[in-house]
Amino acid sequence: MTGTPAQECEPVTTSGTIAVMNLQGQIDGLAVRLGRTGAGDAQGAHSAVAAPLAVAQGAALIDLLNLRGHLLGRVADYELAADLSERLVQAAPDDATALLARARSRATLHRFAEAVADLGAAARSGADEATLDAEQAVVLQALGCYTDAMALIHKAGERQSEFTTLGALAVLHAERGDVTDAERLFDEARRRYQVTSPFPLAQLDFRRGVMWHREGDLDAARSWYEAARQRVPGYAPALGHLAEVELLRGSFHAAVALLRPLTRTSDDPEYAAHFATALQAVGRVHEARQWRERAATRYEELVLRHPEAYADHAADFWLTVGADADRGLQLAMQNLAFRQTARAHSLFRRAVLAQNRVAQAAP
Repeated sequence: MTGTPAQECEPVTTSGTIAVMNLQGQIDGLAVRLGRTGAGDAQGAHSAVAAPLAVAQGAALIDLLNLRGHLLGRVADYELAADLSERLVQAAPDDATALLARARSRATLHRFAEAVADLGAAARSGADEATLDAEQAVVLQALGCYTDAMALIHKAGERQSEFTTLGALAVLHAERGDVTDAERLFDEARRRYQVTSPFPLAQLDFRRGVMWHREGDLDAARSWYEAARQRVPGYAPALGHLAEVELLRGSFHAAVALLRPLTRTSDDPEYAAHFATALQAVGRVHEARQWRERAATRYEELVLRHPEAYADHAADFWLTVGADADRGLQLAMQNLAFRQTARAHSLFRRAVLAQNRVAQAAP
């Protein structure tokens, strides 16, 4: 089958479950060393923000929180990391490490203009050129500036691991729709993987699944999402996208089983929205309505706090399970103002068509 994992050449990594536990331990340990208590929750981390920050440890804590937020689908971790990064820069305004940490947190929440400003300040403060190029490439790629991003990835690659460079190029080609080149690069990146952490490889496999999902090859997408899930069993994006595939294949009960645990561990409304869809499909109408309402409330909260990051997801929600084409169009237009990417234009066209269908159906 096209684009599926080859078991005989699988890289060997540590247990994903153990790695997530170790990640939690690292976060707790750094927080304690920074004079904090209750490091695993936002209240504990906020309670000691006045304590002196060691910049390197503070930046490491911020990056680990962002990683946990991605792996477990925890928006609260992104928000905590963003808050800590602001305080770190306040404590050390001319420190390149602090500025880079804030740039990454801002980029995570799609605050790209502010992230670019931080990268410029970090450059003036003596940040490593390869690191700056790699971070700038991430921002440019998110904005759809693929040619410029590719040039920076190649430039940064002179001083980065082959896996990092090849993986970044694979994802970029995948986003451009260059499937043949992306597949070759994904394969080569996996062959060059030489560390034991399961996280980078799970993220790479997940992005490969996203590529095939967009291409409409649900079998290949499912295989790579499963590969990421096997590598890190609680990997929320892989589980959520795997549930989407199951919904498209008509395996509604399988989607319910995948999504229910995520609704307990993640505060990202995307999973609640998909859960509502799956519940509706298996005839659990009342429960579906409850989860749809939860998703709607949460999306409105996040759009107010982080419009750049959540306007597109919220628009998709209202155009599907939320069933409000007017609100979907408003958010799609808002998203298009933030970024002029192919996906943003596609979302806007979908919203216009949905609104037109509603208008034509009106008495």
